[in-house]
Amino acid sequence: MMSQYDVIVIGSGIGGLVTATQLAAKGIKVLVLESYLIPGGSAGYFEREGYRFDVGASMIFGFGEKGTTNLLTRALSAVNMTMETIPDPVQIHYHLPNKLDLKVHRDYNKFLQELYNRFPEEKKGIKSFYDECWQVFNCLNSMELLSLEEIGYLTRVFFQHPLSCLGLLKYLPLNVGDVARKYIKNPELLKFIDMECYCWSVVPADFTPMINAGMVFSDRHYGGINYPKGGVGKIAEKLAEGLEKIGGEIHYQARVKEIIIKNNQAIGVKLADGNEYFAQKIVSNATRWDTFDKLIEKNKKPKAEIKWQKNYRQSPSFLSLHLGVEAQVLANNPECHHIILEKWNNLEAEQGTIFVSIPTLLDPSLAPNGYHIIHAFSPSSMEYWENLSTQQYEYKKEEAAGYLIQRLEKIFPGLDTGLDYMEIGTPRTHRRFLGRINGTYGPIPAKRLKGLLSMPFNRTAIKNLYCVGDSTFPGQGLNAVAFSGFSCAHRIAVDLGC
Repeated sequence: MMSQYDVIVIGSGIGGLVTATQLAAKGIKVLVLESYLIPGGSAGYFEREGYRFDVGASMIFGFGEKGTTNLLTRALSAVNMTMETIPDPVQIHYHLPNKLDLKVHRDYNKFLQELYNRFPEEKKGIKSFYDECWQVFNCLNSMELLSLEEIGYLTRVFFQHPLSCLGLLKYLPLNVGDVARKYIKNPELLKFIDMECYCWSVVPADFTPMINAGMVFSDRHYGGINYPKGGVGKIAEKLAEGLEKIGGEIHYQARVKEIIIKNNQAIGVKLADGNEYFAQKIVSNATRWDTFDKLIEKNKKPKAEIKWQKNYRQSPSFLSLHLGVEAQVLANNPECHHIILEKWNNLEAEQGTIFVSIPTLLDPSLAPNGYHIIHAFSPSSMEYWENLSTQQYEYKKEEAAGYLIQRLEKIFPGLDTGLDYMEIGTPRTHRRFLGRINGTYGPIPAKRLKGLLSMPFNRTAIKNLYCVGDSTFPGQGLNAVAFSGFSCAHRIAVDLGC
């Protein structure tokens, strides 16, 4: 079976959906192929016994109403869709070693005051560091965020915003640690900034690009954290609905087995069921490892990808607990998002840091009356879960879940006795349902790199094959992969002459 399209997108994660909707809005014939039953990937959902669980985190950037960094708002608008969102007054409540208990308030000055109270001798340095993050954000927020590979866009945006462009050039090779140490000396405060980075980049400050931090550390106070009513999965549902309304197509249970390449040029895809589809341009929303190690023949793997894999490694996946709990367990905990770490040395350790999302504090409709959802997850590597019998695997899951609940009990007393429902996910779960190699969260630097300079853009060394998502500039996070989608769609539209 042969079909012809302008663009085929492999995978319906947010990066793939934004690419597809942006192109379809220009009248380009687009097909999205999704191996699972619903769209969204890591931003999907599942339902159990009256609970609607988010697959991933529920700390969502990109729903602001002003500026240019509100990429989810803009992506939905492009296909005539909107979403009701609920503002979160606190991004994160940190529970860290040495009783370092801090809240990142939506109100910027209120957040700074919490830091001043804990580190009064560092008041000037704290203000200087976070204000420099604002400088990065203000540069980004003043210009339309499209493909940095496209010379026409770069020329236009430079003449429109020369100071912003020069500002961003200054920060491209820098990591957060480089900037933080200019202003801050207190070791505990520097560890806190490591955690500020780790909670979304999964690496400490010395490995986190300053461009990304400028976006995250500032937009949480500017556009804010806003939870989509009905759950994170609604974002992908709305984008998929909008795509189909304007003439795009999305096929589910359509697992791509191979990207068809002839004369070093991508021309189509072959599905597991034998069907083939052809297009002028092919976009992979899979990780670069899955794309170049699984979907194309090994002898066709470009040298650029071999080099990339030397610079970046797979981040760990997660041990996830999706819990339904009695409402009384959370009677004294009004914050939606928490991070828990007992010892600084365990920041990057197997199941060291615990991330907690309680979306029902913002949207009670996700759980039955009188109950809440707690999604607790902790970094975990595939190696920890491999080569186990079924019995060993189940025992290890229960053991790990028990230990995680024991640690959570210190913040949420009565959690164990208040449990109504529990589902345990491991890296094997993420690999199976999300189709990501080893269930990885995404790429992280294998060594200390110069900011974002090593992160590839959307075009690849194989003609007409593009990548989108967290394996491309600017990296991980829902708003970041939306950025990559805008960038990829713009690059393709120019290449198609649109």
